Amino acid sequence: QLQLVESGGGLVQAGGSLSLSCAASGGIFSTYAMGWFRQAPGKEREFVAAISSGGGSTYYSDSVKGRFAISRDNAKNNLYLHMDKLKPEDTAVYFCAAGATSLVLRNGGITYWGKGTLVTVSS
Repeated sequence: QLQLVESGGGLVQAGGSLSLSCAASGGIFSTYAMGWFRQAPGKEREFVAAISSGGGSTYYSDSVKGRFAISRDNAKNNLYLHMDKLKPEDTAVYFCAAGATSLVLRNGGITYWGKGTLVTVSS
């Protein structure tokens, strides 16, 4: 069983950058595909990005493609999301997630969730 704890959320101006981290413990991190989801105020949770267990493949939603970058460091049991050129519509609680494969994960098959970190982008 994995425990996932997000950090790095905060307030940033539109056009700025922010990096999120997810620290994993309690399981073999390197065996899981990992990803990020977000939930904006009044909206459903949506897929943002995913990365394969070894880090060789990444996937992004169309809304963040070209602006966000997902990465992982299996030696440190950490997942990252670097966000660039942020927009007010990126404002959301961002959740770290673990799944069996990146394909399963990005289609909503989640084994473990973190509790989220809030990102607020001001206009």
